[in-house]
Amino acid sequence: MALKDTLLRVFTWWNGQTVSLALQTARTGIFVGEDEFGNKYYKAEGALIDRSVGSERRWVVYNGYADASKVPPGWRGWLCHNVDLAPSEENYEPKAWQKPHIENQTGTANAYRPAGSQLSWGQRPAATGDYVSWSPGE
Repeated sequence: MALKDTLLRVFTWWNGQTVSLALQTARTGIFVGEDEFGNKYYKAEGALIDRSVGSERRWVVYNGYADASKVPPGWRGWLCHNVDLAPSEENYEPKAWQKPHIENQTGTANAYRPAGSQLSWGQRPAATGDYVSWSPGE
């Protein structure tokens, strides 16, 4: 590993796995599965109870930049303790209403800008005049 990669792992949390997470994963983590984006999922060995959530600890090691929107719906349900079985432990098929992953577009030209937003394209609609301000005592 290059010096730059080592420094990134020590001082940043958004570039994959930090050193402390790598140590915890090596010490207590049981590999559960991997998704189509290369993210790896783990749970604590021996069903270690996490006092903050009241159940076993589960985590993800992102492949590259850490972005929670990279987690597919099936794995999100497992991470949040909504389901007991991980998608790798069952015959998981995405539901028809579950959309495929789209990277978070916030801050890019493709970001969602609804009509009327100051950042949206085109002409903003004129004020309708239906707003009436309120004053105390009226």
